[in-house]
Amino acid sequence: MGNSNYKKGTESVWAGEDESFTEGAITSPIVKSVTFSYKDLDEWHDVSLGKKDGYIYSRNTNPTVHVLEEKIRILEGAEAATSFATGMGAISNTLFTFLTPGKKVVSIKDTYGGTSKIFLDFLPTYNVDVELCDTTNHEQLEMEIAKGCDLVYLETPTNPTLKIIDIQRLSFAAKKAGAIVVVDNTFASPINQNPIKLGADLVIHSATKYLCGHSDAMGGVLAGKKDLVQKVFQFREINGASLQADPAYLIARGMKTLELRIERQNASALKIAQYLKAHSKVSDVFYPGLETHPGHSIAKEQMRGFGGMLSFALDGGYELVKKFLPKLKLVHLAASLGSVGTLAGPPRTTSHVELTEEQRKLLGIPESLIRYSVGIENVEDLLEDLESGLASL
Repeated sequence: MGNSNYKKGTESVWAGEDESFTEGAITSPIVKSVTFSYKDLDEWHDVSLGKKDGYIYSRNTNPTVHVLEEKIRILEGAEAATSFATGMGAISNTLFTFLTPGKKVVSIKDTYGGTSKIFLDFLPTYNVDVELCDTTNHEQLEMEIAKGCDLVYLETPTNPTLKIIDIQRLSFAAKKAGAIVVVDNTFASPINQNPIKLGADLVIHSATKYLCGHSDAMGGVLAGKKDLVQKVFQFREINGASLQADPAYLIARGMKTLELRIERQNASALKIAQYLKAHSKVSDVFYPGLETHPGHSIAKEQMRGFGGMLSFALDGGYELVKKFLPKLKLVHLAASLGSVGTLAGPPRTTSHVELTEEQRKLLGIPESLIRYSVGIENVEDLLEDLESGLASL
């Protein structure tokens, strides 16, 4: 398929799967072989060195995994892609590839909790300078980047408060400083947003979430400039955070319905956000599709849809959250997001469980906040479920 001119829905189905499979199969096989045989030693050597396409060992590359990598490469408009056992594998391997002792990273305060822990606890022990700026203060971010840095790490919309960052503006600032730009695009998905087209060098997804869409397989993917992806690939193949064939197959299969799911979740999330915004028992709603959202104008410019994630705060504390959530019938009270079934929970048990209450407070995450991942259920049923739960308070 190459870098196609097809629409996203078509790419989701066909990318990586437009070549003939064994015996005329129309879906990619699950290749479980750990190693791959060669009769010609010169060919084997060329494949091993990457001079020729092929497979050597499944910790490095695998035919089933390659299908998934091609899907995300084409959907993100990237030169290359590689994959990992988990989303955090993608994030950590990328950060540790480029942030060696003496390097500097500029990022935001509102990154996913696991990412925040790397910035706050892990990288400083390796003598990496970490500067975390107020998330929506673009002037502060530009000033810090201009001082000199090696990597700029962004996440938009942010997890769990759905803040919006101007990717194009900060990518321009990073280029002037000679820094690599990495964007976590998990919340948006490649259907709603393509950071590479906005100037980013690398884009990360927790493939466990929207790409898979069914909460039955874990993985992470990285796409972007070929030379940069190759460096991360070499780090990952030695550190061993490789994606296996079975979850790769499930994620690639889930991606075939990606556009259908995202369009439904976009529409439902907007209706739910509008309903919650008008409810007397809800003190705040965080969703970039609302015109009252501080980042709405930027989101309109860089996103094609506002996503299926929202969060809202009840007019009360955590005790009220504990009463409310069990009242909901059409919600799994569970971690993760982006599934066909609606998922909900407070940051203290989902996105920021690794952090203390004080750390969450410093990041502006109230204990009364509920993260709500809209599924593909009928939106009228979800609205009735929320109404019933709120009425019980």
